[in-house]
Amino acid sequence: MAGLYFEEFSVGQIFQHPIRRTITETDNVLFTAMTHNPARLHLDEEYGKTTEFGARIVNSMFTLGLVVGISVGETTLGTTVGNLGMDEVRFPKPVFHGDTLRIESEVLELRESKSRPQNGIVIFAHRAFNQRDELVAACKRTALMLRKPSR
Repeated sequence: MAGLYFEEFSVGQIFQHPIRRTITETDNVLFTAMTHNPARLHLDEEYGKTTEFGARIVNSMFTLGLVVGISVGETTLGTTVGNLGMDEVRFPKPVFHGDTLRIESEVLELRESKSRPQNGIVIFAHRAFNQRDELVAACKRTALMLRKPSR
């Protein structure tokens, strides 16, 4: 199992996720269309040229999904019960078609679940950086995690 159990995390632990992802125009257009987001900023290149960005930018919800998705393999794959929430979601710089993102995750907090003694709660900080090492996305994710099985 790739994910870690609650007891295997420690506050301050940092994961440099090995998967990197180059964002394509297809990623952006498909995600934007599938989620019924009609924002011209994601779909209309001519409009994008007139904005401060000079081109279309990638849908931030795609970016957020990618950030969390890339983190799963080393952290919660097979050991999470579910996400309890996302907080402090930020996009300090835009993501463009052709940007390559790398993700890092940090364990911020661990606590016992009062209502579910077979689980624990982990709060992660996820950060995404582009190929220029600029921070392009960040969020805190609260996950309800399985404890190690009793032997």
